[in-house]
Amino acid sequence: MADKPIESEAGDPHVPVTSSISSGESTVWADVTSLLGAASQELQEGELIHGDNFNLFAAMSALEIMDPKMDSGIVCKYYSVDEAIENGAAPVPLSFDKTIDVQRTIDIMDHLLSCEATWHKGHSLTQTVFSCIYLLRLDRTSSHAILHSYCRLIRATCKAVISVVSDTRTHEGTNGRMFRVWLPGWMYGAKRRIKQNKEEDLFTMTYGLPLNGDGDGKCLSMLNAVEETLSRQLRACKAPSSKKRVLEERDSPDVNSVTDIEPLQTNLDLEEDYCKALLCRLRFRHFYHVLMCMRRPQGRGLELARKHIASCLLELECIYKSAEFLRSSACGNCENGIEDKTTASGCEPIGFDASLNSRLSAPTPPRAIRILNWKKAIEYFEKLLHDLDIICSYSLDPSLEAVLHFVVQFQKLQPDLVARAHLQLLLIQDGKLYGRDPIFTVICRAAALPDVLKNHDIQKNEFVVQLGQLVINLLKILCTNAAWQRRKLGKILQDWRVIYVQLELAFKTEFGEMSSITNEENVCVKLSKHILIWVEEQTYWIASRFLMLGFELELYSPSEYCMVYWYMYVVLIKLAEKHHLKMVMSNDTGKRKGKKKKDSPKDVARDYQIPPAVLFLQCYISLAEGLTMLLAALRNENRVFQSLGPFNTEHEIFIQHFELLQQACIPDHISYLSFKDTTTYAKFSTLVMYNYFKDALRLAKELKSSFSNDPDRMAELRRIEQVAEHNGIALNVICRVGALDPSLKVSFEFNHHPYFATAVVRRS
Repeated sequence: MADKPIESEAGDPHVPVTSSISSGESTVWADVTSLLGAASQELQEGELIHGDNFNLFAAMSALEIMDPKMDSGIVCKYYSVDEAIENGAAPVPLSFDKTIDVQRTIDIMDHLLSCEATWHKGHSLTQTVFSCIYLLRLDRTSSHAILHSYCRLIRATCKAVISVVSDTRTHEGTNGRMFRVWLPGWMYGAKRRIKQNKEEDLFTMTYGLPLNGDGDGKCLSMLNAVEETLSRQLRACKAPSSKKRVLEERDSPDVNSVTDIEPLQTNLDLEEDYCKALLCRLRFRHFYHVLMCMRRPQGRGLELARKHIASCLLELECIYKSAEFLRSSACGNCENGIEDKTTASGCEPIGFDASLNSRLSAPTPPRAIRILNWKKAIEYFEKLLHDLDIICSYSLDPSLEAVLHFVVQFQKLQPDLVARAHLQLLLIQDGKLYGRDPIFTVICRAAALPDVLKNHDIQKNEFVVQLGQLVINLLKILCTNAAWQRRKLGKILQDWRVIYVQLELAFKTEFGEMSSITNEENVCVKLSKHILIWVEEQTYWIASRFLMLGFELELYSPSEYCMVYWYMYVVLIKLAEKHHLKMVMSNDTGKRKGKKKKDSPKDVARDYQIPPAVLFLQCYISLAEGLTMLLAALRNENRVFQSLGPFNTEHEIFIQHFELLQQACIPDHISYLSFKDTTTYAKFSTLVMYNYFKDALRLAKELKSSFSNDPDRMAELRRIEQVAEHNGIALNVICRVGALDPSLKVSFEFNHHPYFATAVVRRS
């Protein structure tokens, strides 16, 4: 980057400046905001101010300000919980007016829900849920049954969620902080590249908060008792002449039929609506049941968890519907500013102070954060419950290919940390898939080996054991957020390449040269061949996932699409090749068992048909190759989409994007020179002669009959058809109008497929 020297007051850049700034009692501080503003106007993109006492290292080492997750500024109203209580910040009862007491109880419940959602989104527990003074001194609420039971459930739920996330932790949050620096505006998608403050950074830190309490094991029974009391009150106020009966109870204590029914508050016209508002909020806390059921080993609690999820979703709907009544009863139909409020009523809740825990949270910022508003909190929990329902509805397919497909599809929903943690918890238990299938059995099934080999002694081989651990790590990585997932996938590629070499050497040492063995029934040789081919196939699958995630994270600029699609093309070819080879070997094994007489020519032709799964990959290959050549032709003839950045050459950009793939030699003998040889002479005349998009469109149409029972594949084939058809049309338009027409403008959009772009041709 270019550096600008700091000039002296006289304007002479050669006049030396003080090497350091002294600080002491005689130091005079001045406001330099206007000076910095003026300097920023003169800076060009990519330039930084540099001086002896101000350089890039010092700027990156400085404390960050105004970011709610990183700023360390402190503003406290109260310096301890006791001081807050003494000053009446959290009264018990909430009010001596029973109607106001009920209103405030509901407001506390709503604000806690918003705090809980904000915590799930990655903020610290100290600034969200445990900003509630009632939670910090839960024993004070024992005389208030509704608030006490609700707070106990909140505390138990927080503990359960922390336990799940801690058990499945992959350290995805340890270095989110170091990427949070300013980047020049020319870097495309820079904001998305460094977007993450990882959720786990702050999520599992408890800071010594009172999460453990006596009697939390009975919190559900306590909640049920309160629910039953409210239900009886609701039934009573719904009954004919209920108001009259309640009034008679006050005047006639001897009336035994209603002696144990006491109204919530004094305004009997509002009694039913307040009962409903409280009940749906209390019943929603059976969300704790969902978490407990999903923790049961081997997925035994998934069916019951789905029932609780359905119930929680109904209660959320009731909570949402109660907002109109609560707003009207609290402030009379006033809608001003309701969108930003954390309560359904729009009133500020009592008993909260986010700065109280500032001295507990050294790693986390004490500056007040913005809590999600009540409506967004409801939406968050609705999405969370739907995501958990998808996990619970999974069939626990023992096939690794099916598992990988499910996880990839699930990640397209952009689930948050809590849902991803439960998915990982389901997949990996006690080092087994779903806690029941040994990883070696899973590998044998994925490598298309007969089930009889799952107990073979080869599973005790040191490198086979390491391979099993790589599979477990892969599943864990795929359950992380997209940014961390891509980073870790790139790093484990070398591990998969190394394990392939180690397995190959180990098998050769143990069984001799495989090519010299003529006995086709040698079980060990067959087993080793299948495993080696599957390891290669899986390695290329990881590489393809790594490349595709770059589009999801917007890591590629349009000028880089050409090299990215070229690399996808060469990786997908190898993936299809290994997948086909695995299927051929599997079919050969089956034929040797089932056929003894000579095959007929018809059988041979049928056996050599390309499997639909391989043709499906061929659709991707055709799209990637077509986009590569289309972009290359635009670069060569139209001089657009060229990598002409002021700082990096195209070769350097190639290394930056594919360094991890190159280090793992994926694929072998592939380099920047290979890319240049393929694309340098691309012309539109050649593209017209061989239209790759037509091939992709034809294959997609033909494959629909093969995947008619697979809705995910059918949807993907329709997306492939759209991309191929639109790109084919764009190619024809460019060739017909003329590539050198200066009024012709070509851009690329991802409106049909998340990874394969569609060319859009316009006239300027």
